[in-house]
This record gives sequence, C-alpha cells and structure tokens, in this order.
Amino acid sequence: MTLHLIKLCVGIDRLEQLHELQHIRAASRLARGERPNPWHITRMTPRRGEELLDGGSLYWVIKRVVQAHQRIVALEEVIGEDGIRRCRLVLGMDLIATQPQPRRPFQGWRYLAGADAPADLGRAGGGAELPGALRAHLREIGAW
Repeated sequence: MTLHLIKLCVGIDRLEQLHELQHIRAASRLARGERPNPWHITRMTPRRGEELLDGGSLYWVIKRVVQAHQRIVALEEVIGEDGIRRCRLVLGMDLIATQPQPRRPFQGWRYLAGADAPADLGRAGGGAELPGALRAHLREIGAW
C-alpha cells in the first residue's frame, strides 16, 4: 500500500499561487546551476521514508482543502544555520490537482494512507479544466 504525507501550505491562498511560486524558484535554481526541483524542509524526518519513496506524494492542504500533490523523489538530511538537523523533502516537478478534500488544521505533517488520498482531478472525472477560483467557489457553496 502506498504511503503519502499531507502538509498545510501556509501562506498560499490558491493552487495557482503555489504553482507560480514553485516555477519562479525553479527558474532561479536553474540559473544558479542547481537542480530545479521544489523542496520543503521539515523539522522531523519521516521514519517510514522507504515507504514514502516507493511512489509516495506530498499532499498540499490549501485553505483547509487538499488541492494538489507532488511526488516525493528524495529525503535529504540538512543542517540549519542553528546546527539543528532537518529533513528536506525533494519533490517532483509536476503539481497535480486533486479532488477537493476538506481538512481540519494540524501542525507539521501527517502520514496519509494511499486509500485515504483524494483522486487526481484528471482521473476523477472532470473539474481539471475549471479555473481555480471557480473550483473554490463551488466548494464554498457546497456544490462540490
């Protein structure tokens, strides 16, 4: 069974904003000769890392709704300027929209079983072509 992580996307208001931010950062990394992959640093290293690297993704919760995921391609130890060890979650380049799935706020990240992960919009039967603002409005009025 596939294992994923789920994480709040703090400071981001809509999926398009996350996509734009990652695109800008990827271009900047390429210009510096670094790999362009997006990454996220967490304080805790997942103990089930092998399972995550076997097809797992990081699911992003934006405004209390799971809206997208990215494949986890590597887990790297990094040491901050404060000398504390952390984990860099290196992600795939594709940001894949998912069926909206409401989530309550939580701290840090959580494991997410494959059976509990929302389906991709493209495979779930519609909605992928809709603008993000329209998808958000449909969620707000309870139509989706």
